[in-house]
Amino acid sequence: MREEGSPVPKPVLTARGRATRERIVTAAADLMHRRGVAGTSLDDVRAATGTSKSQLYHYFTDKSALVGAVVQWQVGRVLMAQQPELDGIDSMADLCRWRDRVVELNRDAHALGGCPLGRLAAELAEADRCAPIELVDGFAAWQRHLALGLGRMRDRGELDAEPDVLAAGLLAAVQGGLLLAQAARSVQPLEAALDLALSGVAAQLAPSAGPARV
Repeated sequence: MREEGSPVPKPVLTARGRATRERIVTAAADLMHRRGVAGTSLDDVRAATGTSKSQLYHYFTDKSALVGAVVQWQVGRVLMAQQPELDGIDSMADLCRWRDRVVELNRDAHALGGCPLGRLAAELAEADRCAPIELVDGFAAWQRHLALGLGRMRDRGELDAEPDVLAAGLLAAVQGGLLLAQAARSVQPLEAALDLALSGVAAQLAPSAGPARV
């Protein structure tokens, strides 16, 4: 018997169940990216996936649960798109390669759409006065990936700064740059924001690290 106040265990899904859940989340993510969270109803998701109401509620207790799953899906997608450059950061040259990858992704999208996580954050934080924990965790994971690479540089004595602070600055440059790139329909604001952020990192290099390309 479950004790009062203890968490409800999640049901174990079959392979077919996992596939159905993934299909629902993928469709919901597409709808919410195009229409916004507020503009996407559970009925819209059911219609897009051909699922019944009972099926939908079997996997998600309410819309908030579905939104949380969409955020997690988008986090995985955004981080994966930056690989292997994101996890390969070990020097200024690696940071520049990661910068080039981020710009390339935006150029391939014709500078449209912005960052899926940024768009969700803008809408959800405004509506609920705070972002869902999945979104907070997602940005934290992104910053942590950057900080790990910067931390390796610091541990070797190549960097004279706090990795978490620099990582936060780089992530802020990505988000601001993507927003301005979307408005301008050009990758140039993103390039400028990242180049300025990387110049800030380069300024914190120890003298023994030598010159850096930015």
